[in-house]
Amino acid sequence: MSAAGTAEHVLTAADDEAVIGIGAPPDDVWALVSDITTMPRWSPETYRTEWVGGVSTAAVGARFRGWNRWGWVRWSTTCEVEVCDPGREFTFATRFGSRAGTRWSYRFEDDGAGGTTVTEARTQLHAPLHGRIAYATVLRGHNDTFAAAMAETLGRLKRAAEPPR
Repeated sequence: MSAAGTAEHVLTAADDEAVIGIGAPPDDVWALVSDITTMPRWSPETYRTEWVGGVSTAAVGARFRGWNRWGWVRWSTTCEVEVCDPGREFTFATRFGSRAGTRWSYRFEDDGAGGTTVTEARTQLHAPLHGRIAYATVLRGHNDTFAAAMAETLGRLKRAAEPPR
């Protein structure tokens, strides 16, 4: 297993993707995203996050718990960092036992003008039975909201990362 990823991490087509230009260096923007305790500042769905297992910073294999809401529905997931490459990529996946559920990836590219092009991607890898039932009932329509929520996440990140004018 390399420091940049896990053996399980493979490139697949994203189900949703959002891109934004941010007027701040890649390392600075990466630092904001990889500090998962700040994720509730960016995400309109995540309202709480915390590292688990005695870790306090991002590293491949580090786990954290995230609490989410969509409408009146609330749930939590355990996530594991798969790629932790400062200034370039931060990727984590929800975990269902030994299986990755949804992969969330943030890629950071220097735009050549002192800023960063950030790409956020969501890829559904596996849905356990209880997840499929939830999406067919109480979370019906949730998949249709990801693109807008991702754009909102990146917009919030941009406002936080860019220096005041």
